[in-house]
Amino acid sequence: MKFAVKPSVGLNGLILAGLLATLGSAAMAQGAGAPANAAPAAGTHAVHDGWGRHDPAKMQALIARHQGDLKAKLKITPAQEGAWTAYAASMQPPAHGARPTPEQRAEFDKLTTPERIDKMRALRTQHMQEMSVAMDKRADSTKALYAALSPEQKKTFDAEHQRGRHGEHGGHFGPGPNKG
Repeated sequence: MKFAVKPSVGLNGLILAGLLATLGSAAMAQGAGAPANAAPAAGTHAVHDGWGRHDPAKMQALIARHQGDLKAKLKITPAQEGAWTAYAASMQPPAHGARPTPEQRAEFDKLTTPERIDKMRALRTQHMQEMSVAMDKRADSTKALYAALSPEQKKTFDAEHQRGRHGEHGGHFGPGPNKG
């Protein structure tokens, strides 16, 4: 069996197709549990469109609802409001970068394959550093809020964070143990 690459498909197109396939499969894996036109299962939240992409408006509404519920359960006092505000702000999802302009795309296309690989590696490293900084900020603000809570509030906070990962709501990884 022989395989041939059409001459009209350049190396740039193959690299771009590979990158899109990788990114697409990661995005699709998040929404692969049900058909695009299926209603969300009980206890889940419809924050994805039919293509596995996040709907920013739905995501913001979901975050606001969760934060409102947690704040009410914790019974945040006026003295704790500053720590709460920093915590809530740190939990907002990061803004997605702008799409490349045609000029940036043309500049990228002028690079040789090794140069493109190095450029993509540098962009990936920068993205990972930005994610690490954001995660550190979330961790620090969570610890600061936790330190400002009363012992009873800490119990509630711990229970809510455990439930979000393994309990009835399932968190990001589906139902918890023995939940279906």
